[in-house]
Amino acid sequence: MSFFSKILDKLGFSGSEAQAAPAPQSPAPETQAPQAAPASPAPSPGTTVVDVKGKLESLAASNPQKLNWKTSIVDLLKLLDLDSSFTARKELATELGCPVDKMGDSARMNMWLHKTVLQKLAENGGNIPKELLD
Repeated sequence: MSFFSKILDKLGFSGSEAQAAPAPQSPAPETQAPQAAPASPAPSPGTTVVDVKGKLESLAASNPQKLNWKTSIVDLLKLLDLDSSFTARKELATELGCPVDKMGDSARMNMWLHKTVLQKLAENGGNIPKELLD
């Protein structure tokens, strides 16, 4: 199971392998929606909206540590009870296709990774606040 799939699973996404890879295979949406899909422009066809924001805020409120998933990839991973070590983050960044120039600088890699994880969650049907995707 890929690292990103573990994130999806922890947040309650179904069919989490569908978009775990960074390069989407873009079949025509009209020809591929046999499943019931919500009428939402953000998620891909066939996905169900997942209340990512609600789940993460609930986890943050009940966590004894003050973790801010909105700005920190480390805090986001900690809230999900996943490995947040540099090695794990580097593995996730590699999996999601982080540019080589960002991989050599942990701060830049972390910022890229945080934004990319949130974007991928939104693509898979997660409700991510718009201000976090810009």
